[in-house]
Amino acid sequence: MFVIKIVVLVSLLGAVLIINEAESMTHSLMYFETSSTDVKNFPEYIDVGYVNGLEIVHYDSDTKREEPKQKWMEKITEDDPQFWDRQTRMGLINEHVYKGNTDIVRRRLNQTEGSHMWQRMSGCEWNDETNEINGYNQFGFDGEDFIAFDLKTETFVAPRPEAVITKHKWERFGEAARVKNYITHICVEYLKKHVRNGQSVLLRKELPLVSFLQKSPSAPVTCHATGFYPDRAMLFWTKDGDELHEGVAPGEMLPNHDGTFQMSVDLDVSSVPPEDWGRYECMFQLSGVPDIPNTLHPDKIRTNAKKHTGFIAGAATLLGVALLGAVAFAMYRCRKAKSVTPPPSEAGAETQLVQEVEQPLNPKPE
Repeated sequence: MFVIKIVVLVSLLGAVLIINEAESMTHSLMYFETSSTDVKNFPEYIDVGYVNGLEIVHYDSDTKREEPKQKWMEKITEDDPQFWDRQTRMGLINEHVYKGNTDIVRRRLNQTEGSHMWQRMSGCEWNDETNEINGYNQFGFDGEDFIAFDLKTETFVAPRPEAVITKHKWERFGEAARVKNYITHICVEYLKKHVRNGQSVLLRKELPLVSFLQKSPSAPVTCHATGFYPDRAMLFWTKDGDELHEGVAPGEMLPNHDGTFQMSVDLDVSSVPPEDWGRYECMFQLSGVPDIPNTLHPDKIRTNAKKHTGFIAGAATLLGVALLGAVAFAMYRCRKAKSVTPPPSEAGAETQLVQEVEQPLNPKPE
C-alpha cells in the first residue's frame, strides 16, 4: 500500500568499504511531491527526485527553483542547456496545480479544516540487463491511498467509491496513454542518462557498520547495520548457521541523510543461556558481496548503561521530523512491492499538455 508517513532520520557514523563493481541491477528514477496546508515550518509544495534512492533534485515553494543535489547532475546540461530552467517552470506549474488539487479534495471529503497533505509518487524502474520496465503514478491524501495508474492494465485503479468518477474522467481524457508514455519512454531515457552520468556514485558498493544494542538485560538484542549501499541488502539472525524465524523481529530499511541505508533486526534472547550466545550470528547480505557474519557476544553489545553514543541510541540527536525523510521512506516501501497499489482520489482532471520534460504534470482538477 502506498502510504506516505513522516519518519525521523538518525545521523549515524559508519565505517565503509567502497567497492566499484558494475553488475546488472534495477535502477529507479522516482519523484515525490507533497502539497500541504497549515503545516508549520514546511513549504506548501515540495518536489524531490531520487535515482536509486539517492536524492538528485529538489524544488520547493520557498526557493521556487529546481536545483541539483549531486555534483554529477550538472552534466545533464551538456546536451540539454535549458534543463534546469525548464524543470523550474514545471515546478512552478505543478505548485499551482497541487494547491488546487488539495483544496478540491479537502472540500469533497468535507475536511476543510486543519492540516492536510496531497501527495504523488511517480517514476520508473529499469533493469539494465533484461531491459524490463516498471513504473508508478500514485496519489495519496493525508496518508491514505487515493488513485493510482496500473501500467500492466493501462488503467487507473480507484479503491474508494469517491475515486471512481476520477478514474473514468482521466481515462476518457487519455491520461492513461500519456502516463504510460512518460513511464516507458521519457522517464526511462532520463533514468539512463542519470545512471550514465552518475555511475561512479550509483554503481558503487559500500559495506556497513554493524552493531549490537540492548536497552536492558531483559530486552531483545538489536542488530543494526548502517552506511551500506545500495539497498539490495538483507539482515537476519542465524543459529548454528541456520536462519532463524521465531523470536525475530525485522525492521524497515530506511535511508540515511548521506544517501546510504540502515536497517535492523531484533532477537529475543530471554531464553538463551549466556554460554549459547556464540551460536547466534547476525548475517548481513549485500548483492555482489560475500556475506558478513557478526557473532553475538556480550562484550559487543552497546547498552544504555554503557552510555554508548555512536549507535541508534544516538536517537537523542535526531535530525528532526523531515518531510524528505517521509517521501524517501515511502519510496523504499514502494520499490519493494511488485505491484502497483492504488491511492484513493476524488479530484477530476482536464486534458493535460504533452510535456517534453523529464517530469509530467500532475492532473489538474476541475
